Amino acid sequence: MRIECLNLSYQYPSSSINVFQGLSCRISGPGFHALFGPSGVGKTTLAKMIAGLVKGYSGTIHVKLKNGILYTYNLERLPGWSAVGEHLRQINPSARSNHIQNLTESFGIAECLNSRFNRLSLGQQNRVNLTRYLLQDFDLLIMDESLANVDEATRETIILKIKEVFSSKAFLYISHNVLEVAKFCKDILVLRDMRKTPQVIAIRGQDHTRDHTPDRRALERTMLEIVHAS
Repeated sequence: MRIECLNLSYQYPSSSINVFQGLSCRISGPGFHALFGPSGVGKTTLAKMIAGLVKGYSGTIHVKLKNGILYTYNLERLPGWSAVGEHLRQINPSARSNHIQNLTESFGIAECLNSRFNRLSLGQQNRVNLTRYLLQDFDLLIMDESLANVDEATRETIILKIKEVFSSKAFLYISHNVLEVAKFCKDILVLRDMRKTPQVIAIRGQDHTRDHTPDRRALERTMLEIVHAS
């Protein structure tokens, strides 16, 4: 999996001010990659450009994938006319039916399968929505604040489970939590205000897995790098 953004420039249709000007960055290989930065620097816009959901930019995005890119965000909703378990079974290819039980139990939402989506808490809704994307075919899944309403301990369980089950897949994780990004992601793209040069800085993360727990001091150094780059 390889995505390369070269010399991207973009401005919102209703604005005369550029969001990006000559931005270049690269994402390659499986694992958790991150987009980090303050609100308003264009993290979601860049993610949607990579996913093919935003057009009208100059520059090029080279994509080398087999199964494509999926994009999920924390306010996405499922229809309320049937139980969430029925939605998951309809989306899920039959060859992966065992994944439903595995993921829903690990994510703490197995008891939600007979409930309608609008009856769930925001955190449960986020976990159900993320599950339906994980059940599909993809090379890169963009998670745009996908676990924003989930408590810290459960987020850690979910991320470690994803890294274990989907070790051959790539994830682009967007979060405002500097500790989480530094701890779980292997590559971190710190997106900055357009007035700063360069507009994006790449930092190596600690890539925490079940088999590798980062050293506290190394984690703190990575967090400082991220903060100073922002």
